Amino acid sequence: MLQHFKIAATALALALAGPLAAQDGTPKSGGTLNVVIQPEPPGLMIGLLQNGPTQMVAGDIYESLLRYDFDLKAHPQLAESWEISEDGKTYTFNLRKGVKFHDGEAFTSEDVKFSMDVFLRETHSRMRTYMEHVESIETPDDHTVIVHLKQPFGPFIGIFEPGTAPMIPKHIYEGTEFAKNPANNTPIGTGPFKFDEWVKGSYIHLVKNPDYYMEGKPYVDEVYYHVIPDAASRAVAYETGQVDVLPGGSIENFDVPRIRELENTCITDKGWEYFGPLSWIWINNNNKPLDDVNVRRAMMHALDREFAKDALWNGLGKVATGPLSSSTRFYAGDTPDISYDPEKAKALLAESSYNGETIRLLGLPYGETWQRWAEAVKQNLTEIGMNVDIVPSDVAGWNQKTSDRDFDLAFTYLYQYGDPALGVSRSYMGDNAKPGSPWNNVANYQNPETDKMFAEAALMANPEDRRAAYKAIQDKIVSDVPNLWLLELGFPTIYRCNIKNPVNTAFGVNDGFRDVWIDK
Repeated sequence: MLQHFKIAATALALALAGPLAAQDGTPKSGGTLNVVIQPEPPGLMIGLLQNGPTQMVAGDIYESLLRYDFDLKAHPQLAESWEISEDGKTYTFNLRKGVKFHDGEAFTSEDVKFSMDVFLRETHSRMRTYMEHVESIETPDDHTVIVHLKQPFGPFIGIFEPGTAPMIPKHIYEGTEFAKNPANNTPIGTGPFKFDEWVKGSYIHLVKNPDYYMEGKPYVDEVYYHVIPDAASRAVAYETGQVDVLPGGSIENFDVPRIRELENTCITDKGWEYFGPLSWIWINNNNKPLDDVNVRRAMMHALDREFAKDALWNGLGKVATGPLSSSTRFYAGDTPDISYDPEKAKALLAESSYNGETIRLLGLPYGETWQRWAEAVKQNLTEIGMNVDIVPSDVAGWNQKTSDRDFDLAFTYLYQYGDPALGVSRSYMGDNAKPGSPWNNVANYQNPETDKMFAEAALMANPEDRRAAYKAIQDKIVSDVPNLWLLELGFPTIYRCNIKNPVNTAFGVNDGFRDVWIDK
């Protein structure tokens, strides 16, 4: 017996015809979309490169089997429907008919199997990890893919987006050395836009795919991604009309209030739900006196995170309640109290082993906002009686110091990928704490109990069982305070109000331009 997730005919027709977010007015065809891209991507072959700028451009060249709305609910893309077995071990995807790659070749189930089982296993570190759960992939016909898992893996249905599981043309890459294939320079996908030209240091040009399988889409004729290295110059480019869309992080935070007041300017912080960017301060749990839970709890209560949100992030984002973002599946907001309470912080510090040691705080070298934030944290900790020095660094130095564990406290933010098994557990599992990487369990949090809970929760087939398990995990980790959680970051997308529907999925401008239109 299969547990059916097929969408009813009427709902499916709507999903196929329209975007995931409500449209503003009647779409019009034509026009050029001008967007900032920064930094310039190292390449556009998204199966080989997963950095942010690559995903932003290539997310409209390549596609995956599904799309995800703001609530992370799956919708049809290259798969028009899907089924999951009751034991959670078999996934059957029914592919659209009539889909073609940009070179005119048909997209079939063989491309899905090649992409997942061959190409991405070799090239994509996240996908390689997820594919460890896959026993085999069957392709009984051109439009059916059956994936057999070794055991249930609850997050599996959430991996089918172009940054994680892009569909790669088998006829171009099979039997080649993937990283050296000349097609990497002229990427070929199934998406709404085709690659046209890349003038290094200036712009990347995509054009409308005339053979796209969704009738009438995309609406705009072309997209220019403008490479503008300086943040102030990117703001000027918007003010002067050179660009129409400033993706999150394009300009300095202190410029946002001024830019948002310009005529015909709209702003949204939606479109980051899948990534769930959560900021925190790594605590080096190896170093004394930070190995004392009362010291860690004192620091947590000392931080005025509402001030940071309002004064440094223009009121965007949310104060974190623990290791999960509120947009991540199985988030629980009622974790143990970590609110701003300087008197409680002073009392905890007085009961702790802290004896006047100087604590080294490594800031994040990503611009003036982060520098100011480090200064605010130093002030908060000084106010409860701690001695703090801010350690200056550039990006390379920050990477080296966090990789070598040469810090006491260190700012960071990481993505969560919609599910705690995909983007949260990596920061807290004991066996993921080996030095050498700034992206794993940098705090060296060691708790065999939560390790066991994380491992079991990832393999639960029943969502309610997973919810209960992750609630217990969140409560335990928040009680231990291995890190100082700060904000669910709000990275606003700024755009001209006559650019309609620029953010319509949980991935924002990374995969949504098929549904954008310009009200001229």
